[in-house]
Parts: sequence; structure tokens; C-alpha cells
Amino acid sequence: MNHLITAAVMALMPMTAAAVDDTPHGTPASTNIPEAQYPCVDSQSRATFKLAAKDAKDVKVDICGKKYDMTKDADGVWTGTTDPLVEGFHYYFLVVDGVSVIDPATEAFFGCGKMSGGIEIPESKEAAAYYTFDKNVPHGQVRECKYYSNLENAERRCFVYTPAEYETSPQKRYPVLYLQHGMGEDERGWSQQGMMANIMDNQIAAGKCVPMIVVMDYGNCGYSFGARKGETMEQFGASFTPIMLEEIIPFIDSNFRTLTDRDNRAMAGLSWGGRETFQTALPNLDKFSHIGTFSGALFLPLDQIPTLYGGVFADADAFNSKVHTLFMGMGSEENFGSDRISQALRDNGINCIYYESPGTHHEWLTWRRCLNEFLPLIFKSDKK
Repeated sequence: MNHLITAAVMALMPMTAAAVDDTPHGTPASTNIPEAQYPCVDSQSRATFKLAAKDAKDVKVDICGKKYDMTKDADGVWTGTTDPLVEGFHYYFLVVDGVSVIDPATEAFFGCGKMSGGIEIPESKEAAAYYTFDKNVPHGQVRECKYYSNLENAERRCFVYTPAEYETSPQKRYPVLYLQHGMGEDERGWSQQGMMANIMDNQIAAGKCVPMIVVMDYGNCGYSFGARKGETMEQFGASFTPIMLEEIIPFIDSNFRTLTDRDNRAMAGLSWGGRETFQTALPNLDKFSHIGTFSGALFLPLDQIPTLYGGVFADADAFNSKVHTLFMGMGSEENFGSDRISQALRDNGINCIYYESPGTHHEWLTWRRCLNEFLPLIFKSDKK
């Protein structure tokens, strides 16, 4: 036990500039803490990690579904390099003598149902431009807002993006996009891992999307399914829908200058948040007119489309007249069925836009790209 405690304490020593080799294994990751030179990423998208843990007997890097052995030098510094990794953001852990810990050299992110390490494997500057901070465009704000939930008898928190012009146009009101995270994540995901604010700022500045407010709230699914004993898949996250309808929307409309009609309200979500989007928006088309799922965890019976969600798809003409945007996207390397579901919807006469992110899996780069494709479609006057 003392050995494990010592190893864990030593694992809290990041490799800063003064402690690393003279020849780095690439460029320090953008997700590192200040002055940490490792982890770093080379030109082949391989990541190298270092950890000072001289009393540890075994250290591994656990990333992208694979564990890589690290080797210890004479100074007790462990080093390990991965295979080439897929571009984008990835959660990872260091495993020190069988104990999974966060790399002290990385910023911490809430994912996998717990605080996790994270690393950005960079795309080319051109490919990443849409979610990269641009000093030459106006920047909006992301505010942390707290409110009391009578349904939960507890404090809740959401993050709200307002466009750059919000502060200088006090008479103007804005449409609202409610944007949900996935299973094992929380309301911080889109503004941190998702680079949402940069995407919004860049699109608004380029005239690609209309200025809007974006609300990111906790979807009541910040743990892995099965962690709550006896909870069914139908129950997992289902408590979020009444909170959205009865508390979140009224709170936002009361505290921000919003356009409150259905034509100016959208909802979208990734993975389980996509499931929550369908569960919330489709039975309530009096409140939403733009709907998006990004790798949505839908698992729908494709031969029963007309009967789903209370029969909302049964009358295609009526649905298409109410829903101005129905968007579904996913990565080309995942198998969440968005392609098959969108085709089944179209076969039943439903207008549905499908996007496939090339070369990506069930991960944040897929969802950044999906958001980037979704935003220009919504709140356009010619769709009303």
C-alpha cells in the first residue's frame, strides 16, 4: 500500500521544460498545462508521454482503446510513445502500477464519467481554422449561470454563449440553440472539448450563421449507463426533458434577450445528447423547429418510423411544414446508424439532412464538424 501511495504522489510531477530531454519528441500538445513540454505530438501524429515516478514498477498510457507500455530511465522518468493517433481530441489516462490516474501535465476534462486527461492531436491549420481562435474576429462570451431546479430540489448550472454583438445591441433579441453533451460528460464539454465558442465566433464573423445564443446544460447523463443500479436505458437521462421544458427554457428566456417563438428555438446534441434531443424536441414541436443529432444514440427500429415519438413522422407533409431543419451527422469510422436512420426518414418522406465526417470516430472532432455543418442551416428566414 505504501508503494502505491508513493507512486501516486510521484505521478503528480509533470515534466516541465527544466526536467525534459533536450530533444523533444515533437510539439507540446495544446492541451498541456503551462510550461509542460510533455505530452508532445510528432509529425506522424504519435504522442509521447513522460512521467517522473521513480518508485513505480509499471506505467502505461491508456488512450484510444489501447494501452502502451512506458519505459523507465536511470532517473526514474517513464517515457512512452503511441502509434499514430486519429486527429482530434482524445481522453487518456496513465496507469501507474495498476492505478488509473490523470497525467499531471495535462488539463483535466470531464469525460468517461470522471475527470480525465485529454490531448489534442492537431489537424492541419487549414482544416482546424473553423474551431481555432482568430484574433481578427469579434469574440462572444461564455457565461456560467446557476439556477434552482424545483423539479430536482437542487442547484443546477448551465453555460451560455452570447455573440460579440450582444453587449452592443441592447435592443436586439436572439434565437437560441440548446446544445447537449453526451454520456459521461457534462455541461462543460461543448465549450472546452468542443471549441464551441470559436466555431460560433468564426461563423458569425464570416456571415455563415446568424448571431445566436447557445445554451449548454447538464443532460443528467454524466455517468456511464449501468452505474445507477436498476436504471433502465429508457430511464437513463430521461429526467432531463421536463427540466428543459419547464425550467431551463423559462430561465433563459427570463434572463437573456431571446426570441421566444418556436421558429427561433433549436436543439441539438451529441451521442446520448442526440437521443435526448429527439426525446425532447420531437414530441414538443410547438417549442422547437430546428433539430440536430451528432452521432445520436437513437437505436430506432427502421421499419416503424411512422409510429415513433407518438407518430410525429406519420404525416410527412405536416412534419416538414413544422420542422425547418432536421439534421443527422456522424463520423465515417463509427457505426451509430445515423446514415441508415436518415435514409429511412427520407424513405418515409421526411426532409432530413445527413452529414458524414470523413475519417473520424465517436469523438469530439466528429462533433465539432457536425456543429460546423449544422449552424448555417438554422434560423434562416427562407426556411420559415
